[in-house]
Amino acid sequence: MDAVQGTLDELGTPLSDVTFVVFDLETTGGSPAEHTITEIGAVKVRAGEVLGEFSTLVDPGGPIPPFISVLTGITDAMVMAAPRIEAVLPSFLEFIRGATLVAHNAGFDTRFVKAACAAHGYPPPPNPVVDTVDLARRVLTRDEISNAKLSTLARFFRSPVEPCHRALQDARATVDVLHGLIERAGSFQVHTLEELKSFVRAPTPEQQRKRHLAESVPHAPGVYLFEDERGEVLYIGKSTNLRNRVRSYFTASETRPRIREMIGIAERVRHIVCATALEAEVRELRLIGGAKPRYNRRSRFPEKVVWLKLTAEAFPRLSIVREVRDDDATYLGPFSSTRLADDARTALHEAVPLRQCTQPVGPRTRRAACVLHEMGRCGAPCEGKETPDEYARHVERARRAMTLDASPVFSAVSARMERLSAEQRYEEASVDRDRLASFVRAAARMQRLGAITRIPQLVAASPAFDGGWDIHVIRYGRLAAAGVMPRGAHPKPFVASLTAVAEAVIPGPGPVHAASAEETECILRWLESPGVRLVEIDGEWCLPAHGAARHKARIDLAYRTQDMRR
Repeated sequence: MDAVQGTLDELGTPLSDVTFVVFDLETTGGSPAEHTITEIGAVKVRAGEVLGEFSTLVDPGGPIPPFISVLTGITDAMVMAAPRIEAVLPSFLEFIRGATLVAHNAGFDTRFVKAACAAHGYPPPPNPVVDTVDLARRVLTRDEISNAKLSTLARFFRSPVEPCHRALQDARATVDVLHGLIERAGSFQVHTLEELKSFVRAPTPEQQRKRHLAESVPHAPGVYLFEDERGEVLYIGKSTNLRNRVRSYFTASETRPRIREMIGIAERVRHIVCATALEAEVRELRLIGGAKPRYNRRSRFPEKVVWLKLTAEAFPRLSIVREVRDDDATYLGPFSSTRLADDARTALHEAVPLRQCTQPVGPRTRRAACVLHEMGRCGAPCEGKETPDEYARHVERARRAMTLDASPVFSAVSARMERLSAEQRYEEASVDRDRLASFVRAAARMQRLGAITRIPQLVAASPAFDGGWDIHVIRYGRLAAAGVMPRGAHPKPFVASLTAVAEAVIPGPGPVHAASAEETECILRWLESPGVRLVEIDGEWCLPAHGAARHKARIDLAYRTQDMRR
């Protein structure tokens, strides 16, 4: 048999011969349908050598939201004289012609480029695309990096360029990250562009070898537990179809380094079938909180939350505590860390001049006031300059901001942010943004949770796949029972039987007292999903008319943009 010599084309394009254009965009938001580009930065490289750079601000044709200005440092004044995207786009398309595009979280940037092309009559760029996020997750382990953010990778590969949410600066940092990742990929025998693209999605040998672990898992809703040879739980998950979900861990679609590492250790998959998808989700949370598997990153320590407490005393103050007590105090939370609670406390202090000292203060206390009094941020009740009745007005404003209307805090901190931004003190403004976000998110979350945890019993139903109904009994925000009512069955006897066997739940103090906040939020998401119907309710289910949710929507938009970029 004659030997056949392969052609150079079959060997692929060596990475040293590939021209990469590493690019980054800044935008007014996260959706190309609603937002536009404000800056483009790109670096053309080949074989480690920089061949050229492209950088321009872009006039978005409208105001830049304040939260975006704080994030990027790009203001309306900076883009006032900049060209519009229709003037910039031809030059950018020429710059990337024939190159392989590289971006960090490339889906975000390429969506905006394609949207701009479609809006101005250009075909979408045919360039191959490499995403440094996907590549990093393939070649780096969780012991090396805690996440795949650009700033994290830039530090890991010791880039001299620090990402700062400006397009050219971030593109330059991504160049260093790309070169570090390509060097790592070489140890996996990846030397061509074609090998690089297929390598990112290829399953590992361990994934291929352990596909049999999914064979005994049924097609049903429930919870699955990956265990090692000693029976230790490594990872817990849930799914509406256990078999399909578990099988996906052994395919190319599973690229998370920590999960691929876990699969290398796992020796069996145990499953628990549940009546409904909601029961599976709740059971997953409870099991994770109990077993604390090392490969689960979220929900492992529900008991470690903290609260911001408006104390019950003559001159109340804001204190960070780990326990909610039945003591007539007002609580805000839960927070996942003391830092977030402290951020929320600082935001509230910006709007309400509560005392910040920790010493007890009573009507007869007399001691010298601190510097906060001189700054106009405290009425000095410790010096007798403020009576309990006068101070009580501040306390009521704080309590109202925590439980009913966050507008005073939002307005006070936003005004400070705008002032700092106008002075180009963007780092300080971004700190205030994070503080405001911590307060508003906690207030909105607590108001949602408190609305349902006050209800002794709520029964709701949603359509099941087979024409029946998924029925859930919820008591004080905790899932007490779940069942599937068959098609054609009479609802009253079924609901009566389900409530009769449901878990007894004893209410406690605070807004979240019968279940973890995450469990109650799972229930709320299900209750708010399409098709769900209330069957019975004991009490009222309502939110404050001027609640924090309206402010949270604005804040979340800015942070979604940041998350998509990084």
